[in-house]
Amino acid sequence: MPGTPRRPGDQSHDDLLHQDDLPEGWYLHLGFPGDRDDDPSLEIDELLGYNRWLTMEHEQYRVAESDQNETIDGRWRYIEHTATRTRVMIRLQRQTFAVPEEVRITGVIYLPWRAGDPITSQLLRELPTARIEAAINKRLFAMKRTETITGGKIVLPSGHKISQRDLLKPLGDPKKVADFYELVALQHGRLTREGDANPSATMAEINSVALSTVQGWITKARDRGLLPPGRRGRAG
Repeated sequence: MPGTPRRPGDQSHDDLLHQDDLPEGWYLHLGFPGDRDDDPSLEIDELLGYNRWLTMEHEQYRVAESDQNETIDGRWRYIEHTATRTRVMIRLQRQTFAVPEEVRITGVIYLPWRAGDPITSQLLRELPTARIEAAINKRLFAMKRTETITGGKIVLPSGHKISQRDLLKPLGDPKKVADFYELVALQHGRLTREGDANPSATMAEINSVALSTVQGWITKARDRGLLPPGRRGRAG
């Protein structure tokens, strides 16, 4: 963990990837890529050309595109599939301009257990990159998203206090209710934690509004960094 001495080979030290972020059957290797004790990410970037943005000929382009996520500070992490012994190196990159900030996989190195074995498109499709990304960002968001609770009440930014049971009551008019989008995030989060498969639809029922209205509320809550990014193809 940050702030504590790093153990040799500890790939989870900077919180980019933990064992719990990986789907069942995958594990975080005991060493960094190359079975090294120290992180070789900068060397791998240099070998693969990820550091070309440092060159003089790219300096003007880099400044012109300064609102884009840069390629610096990506970190390669080494994971292995238990059953097949497939080894994979994934490059994790903090997306500093995303709201809220998130981590994306920006590179993959796939190594079959036996050197020289063929790599098929089916094997590549089976790599759980989207699931790993989603797990990382859910964990990081949970670490940053805190609720101040005093005397059993949730204290909102305006100072208004509500109880947990109030989270499942109608939210009111967004133009008249202080902390409205904080309440949207809290209601959505409460339903999600309870296992609701489609919290947006449930929120529409609770608030007696159209589903599209709730979806608009959720989008604005996400824009404010109050909810983690949504994923394509998932309800709620």
